[in-house]
Amino acid sequence: MKKNYKPEDELLFLALGGSGEIGMNVNLYGCDGKWMMVDLGMTFSGGEYPGVDLVFADLEFIEDRTKDLLGIVLTHAHEDHIGAVPYFAGELGVPLYATPFTADLVARKLEEAGLLGKVELNIIEEDHGQIHLGPFSVTYLPLAHSIAEGNALLIETPYGRVFHTGDWKLDEDPIIGEPTTEEELRSIGDDGVLALVCDSTNVFNPNPSGSEGAVHKGLMEEVARHTGKRVLVTTFASNVARLQTLGEVARETGRQLCVAGRSLDRIIEVAQDNGYLEDFPTPVDFNTAMGLPCGEVMIIATGGQGEPRAALSRIADENHQLKLVSGDVVLFSSRQIPGNEISIGKMQNQLSRRGIEMVTDRQSLIHVSGHPGRPELEALYSWLKPEILVPVHGEMRHMREQARLGKECQIPSNVVQSNGDIVRLAPGDPGKIAEVRHGRFVLDGDIIAPADGESIAMRRRMAGEGVIVVVLARGEKPALEVLGLPLDEDMPEFIQEAQDDILKAIGKLKGHQANDPAAVHEAARLAARRAARRWAGKSPQVRVVMPGQGNAQSNEAS
Repeated sequence: MKKNYKPEDELLFLALGGSGEIGMNVNLYGCDGKWMMVDLGMTFSGGEYPGVDLVFADLEFIEDRTKDLLGIVLTHAHEDHIGAVPYFAGELGVPLYATPFTADLVARKLEEAGLLGKVELNIIEEDHGQIHLGPFSVTYLPLAHSIAEGNALLIETPYGRVFHTGDWKLDEDPIIGEPTTEEELRSIGDDGVLALVCDSTNVFNPNPSGSEGAVHKGLMEEVARHTGKRVLVTTFASNVARLQTLGEVARETGRQLCVAGRSLDRIIEVAQDNGYLEDFPTPVDFNTAMGLPCGEVMIIATGGQGEPRAALSRIADENHQLKLVSGDVVLFSSRQIPGNEISIGKMQNQLSRRGIEMVTDRQSLIHVSGHPGRPELEALYSWLKPEILVPVHGEMRHMREQARLGKECQIPSNVVQSNGDIVRLAPGDPGKIAEVRHGRFVLDGDIIAPADGESIAMRRRMAGEGVIVVVLARGEKPALEVLGLPLDEDMPEFIQEAQDDILKAIGKLKGHQANDPAAVHEAARLAARRAARRWAGKSPQVRVVMPGQGNAQSNEAS
């Protein structure tokens, strides 16, 4: 590609996150020397990085080009689209653009990070609001999704128009908001769409994702079926339409509403500040809820994914003010996110042991996805008639399947790309033209560090293999502290043998090596590790401490 990866007379697309994975969406468009970012999201560790919760895309590519970055346009307020904003927006130093609901949530994040007023945050009219950034003209187009104010972006450039879907679905009864109509989308297609950059998450679903209005009917029937029982409903906190539905279901079934979870409290407050949930019932507190007859209360709680600190997990652990007992009912008005199966199963087993009934979306129509199934993708293709399809927001299997679907639907070109691939959309034949640095960073304590850094690598090795600390004091027998080796009953014998091995190894050093701290350190380290492998079949991290010589590093080769 061009020197320094600067877009010239062309239109480029580059994903730094969200392509080849679900979550952590960070997309860049390049045109006439300038870049525009769409979304700045994060993902959750899921145990992949020990001691870490939050994972971010490596933004080095655009951090080196901030003078050419015009702004960050946010499609909606899910964490995988805005979660990294408070960690990187200050450093990037460019304006943010969002519709009111999203902007409110972003402003609260910036305030918590001490950045409110230091980062320019522009609020865009929700319905067809426009932004002009250098060679880019962007129009917000509302589409249904599982959060208020989900938007696609129509990006106009000198080289053609891009329809960037964000997260979306088709819904004739969305409960919240008024999505762009089929007629409007057909009109956009009639005027010409160069490229469709499209959500791939649900491409394997052969059916439409379903309507939020149908969930209202399903929840009404399910809650009514459990007359006289305490009912808890768990759902994604950000799903304002679902909260609206649950408020109506509580009212119509004669139940008081109780809300458990800080994220729910925050979303309800932001939604009401922006004109949503205006008739939402006033929730009762935990003590009042527990004092009501079982059939007169409905609890909405976070934690349907088995998050250990969320309300439902704590209730399942019997570590919450709200209590469930045999005969109570939990409705899972949410889908099981891949990767959470073990934590969800553990929580559901805890509930089941206590005789608590559970109903999921596989048993009753109490949840629908916020992403398009194949019929919805096919409909959008036919309305927009794009020249190029660029699948995003999915694992590689999702994106390749969407590319196959697009080909079946006669879209002339498709480009299956991954994070770090620079794709030229125009002029000429579309395709990958370069690959740039990409990767992951993690929030480790208060520090943003490389996900593949030595601290994470060592933490994994320590978790898998254990740790031995050897203290070598002159004239004394080596002292060993052993952590994480499966030698509980044999520990005294192991330590004795390891001490003997260390002394023998040091005793074999001759000449100048016998007085060389580095040689002594390495001999002790290898002897301790060999003993551990012999006794336990493990290769632990070994830290050798030599008082008076400085604390030598372990220098593990592993």
